Amino acid sequence: MEDLVTPKLATADVCDAVGDAAAILALDFKDYGGRVDFAGPAVTIHTLDDNSKLKALLSTPGEGRVVVVDGGGSDRAALMGGNLAASAAKNGWAGVVIYGRVRDLHELAHEDVGIKATGTCPRKPAQLDSGAQDVELAISGVTIHPGDWIIADADGVIVTRELPSL
Repeated sequence: MEDLVTPKLATADVCDAVGDAAAILALDFKDYGGRVDFAGPAVTIHTLDDNSKLKALLSTPGEGRVVVVDGGGSDRAALMGGNLAASAAKNGWAGVVIYGRVRDLHELAHEDVGIKATGTCPRKPAQLDSGAQDVELAISGVTIHPGDWIIADADGVIVTRELPSL
């Protein structure tokens, strides 16, 4: 399958066009990757202080999709670092949105992938293959299903069921 061709979308424009059909992930995400603007269909992961599922997923073809990781907002370990960012960029992932922490900031910024997270932590995560992929997530009062559209830029992150035509 070829990478999806996603038009450049601004979160503000999408919110103006679709109103309440776009849910806002009202968290204080920070930008860590080489891209600030990214969009694509969601692949979801639920985990706590273990990035085994994320590591395995990012080693597969991303095809322009966005990984949304519900790490419970944990500050005990980073769920993504430089090696995973390089893998995501190499394999064509548009971005990764993490309700949790990242590390290796000096490496993340050089990779051609969007990375948003709620903070940093120098501690590496567990590798226990715990968690679940392709599950419904509930983050900050927003339900995210696999396949929902994730649109992210400097203004924030929004979730919508379908890609709006602007």
